Amino acid sequence: MKKIVLASLSAKFIHSSLALRYLTKFNDNAEKHNLTTMEFTINQRLDFIADELFRAKPDVILFSCYIWNVDMLKSLCPLLKKIMPNCIIGFGGPEVSYEAETFLRENKAVDLIMRGEGELVFSQYLDYLDFAIPSSLYDIKSMTFRDGDRIVSTMQQEPLDLSLLPFPYEEDFHDVENQIIYYESSRGCPYSCGYCLSSIEKGVRFVPLEKVYTALQKFLDHKVRQVKFIDRTFNCKKSHAMGIWRYLAEHDNGVTNFHFEITADLLDQETIAFLHTVRKGLFQFEIGVQSTNPKTIEAINRNVNFEKLSGIVQQIKAGGNIHQHLDLIAGLPHEDYASFARSFNDVYALKPEQLQLGFLKVLKGSMIYNRQHDFSIVYQDTAPYEVLTTHMLPYEDTLKLKAVEEMVETYYNSGKFLNTLEYLVPLYDTPFAFFEQLSQYWIAEKCHYQYQSKIGLCNILWQFVQKNHAVDLTKMQWLIKFDLALHEKPKKLPEWLVVSNEKQYRNQITAFYRDAALVEQYLPHYCGVDSKVTARQTHLEVFGEVQPVAILFDYEHKDLLQNAQYMMIPLEALAQAEANLRMEK
Repeated sequence: MKKIVLASLSAKFIHSSLALRYLTKFNDNAEKHNLTTMEFTINQRLDFIADELFRAKPDVILFSCYIWNVDMLKSLCPLLKKIMPNCIIGFGGPEVSYEAETFLRENKAVDLIMRGEGELVFSQYLDYLDFAIPSSLYDIKSMTFRDGDRIVSTMQQEPLDLSLLPFPYEEDFHDVENQIIYYESSRGCPYSCGYCLSSIEKGVRFVPLEKVYTALQKFLDHKVRQVKFIDRTFNCKKSHAMGIWRYLAEHDNGVTNFHFEITADLLDQETIAFLHTVRKGLFQFEIGVQSTNPKTIEAINRNVNFEKLSGIVQQIKAGGNIHQHLDLIAGLPHEDYASFARSFNDVYALKPEQLQLGFLKVLKGSMIYNRQHDFSIVYQDTAPYEVLTTHMLPYEDTLKLKAVEEMVETYYNSGKFLNTLEYLVPLYDTPFAFFEQLSQYWIAEKCHYQYQSKIGLCNILWQFVQKNHAVDLTKMQWLIKFDLALHEKPKKLPEWLVVSNEKQYRNQITAFYRDAALVEQYLPHYCGVDSKVTARQTHLEVFGEVQPVAILFDYEHKDLLQNAQYMMIPLEALAQAEANLRMEK
């Protein structure tokens, strides 16, 4: 029996490989064959990965290949061939499925490619290796392989019946400890967006709901922190989406969060009314806007009405219980710098929890790839094939948008400065103008030359606003202090952050932690805990001078953005606690 290694290179350790787990468990492959899985990351050295694969002594190595690891695999495989010349090397995955013959011609160290969905072709290939069933590679569909000097492609495999998909994880989830857990309940997409590979496959297939419920219950019983559905348009079929959402609401364990990619303008009022009833933090939505330029939307075959979408996003937000991540793509046809700025401002006005600013990736097989010359798209030759220039976007503007993206990620999407930004951004002409000017300051001061700590980020923002005379610097100091306290108990603070009520309220804060009734009321899970321990693990501070407000931060309870739960404490309660403590003495 052949020794087969199924390997992946993830972008980060926190990412788990769903493909490896499906392939291993499908058709009892792990039990029928001598099959080992090995997971690495692209941040590990090539020689380390090669050494570990060599130690496994495989006869065959099969890699799961994606946009983030293809270039590293291209460098790794020639090295593997030198140290294991008789080892067969195969690839599978979306990055090699659409121009497989060209890929083999250009990469001599790769022997074969499994195109498209992998479960059936992978299982048949293992049976061919170990049992000679079938007796020839020519009899396995969706294979591209070398036969002497020829490169041969067999006909395409029929789409898989998704009821055959196994549950991909171990029962105790030890294989994905401290990693993001992915799950899919459908494959395919009903839309034909020009930049996306999902548009190539026509139609959508669904995992039967009863099978989905069984998988979901395993996640719920184990109380995993988050499950990310990778369905391309999760809510394209209302009965399927609502079946899953209702099941999760009815069986909610109070801990697990479920992330879905949805099309917002498909949600009707019945669905929105239901979504308003679910636990805060149970669901998280990612919504692709991409652009609000009608000409761009038409050119990429999007079927999205932004006015309707924005109304629904606002309705969801009004519920206050679902995080929304809205996506934009820079470098699309007919979108120049000014047009993208308008798209940015349109989406920022909806106040999503995250605004993800990405750049067009020209993927083999997509409509954009086939029409790249129509839009004068120039992109990187190597993965991730990101746009450099278009007929509307010179590289100078691409570079500026890159800097804006970094500021949005650093100050907005990180969730670490949300209250400060809520105050600052309206003091500039537009939200885009704020991030644009901040990015220009960032570049001019060479802040991008080195890693910036949390205190360093505060310092940069503080220096940046000095030229804006509309900024109330004292108010901003309080807001930055509040944002810092939201994530962890303040220890080291910026030197300029002199605003403090610490001395004035020190005795009252000490008295609060020693008042058993107040601790039971506001921090019931700390009842019976020594007051000094409670004070170290929480934070109570009085913010403001004209209208001071006492705020208690509980770091035991955080949301998905790692913001601490916080609550207002009446100043009268602090004063009474101090008085009670004096009486005891």
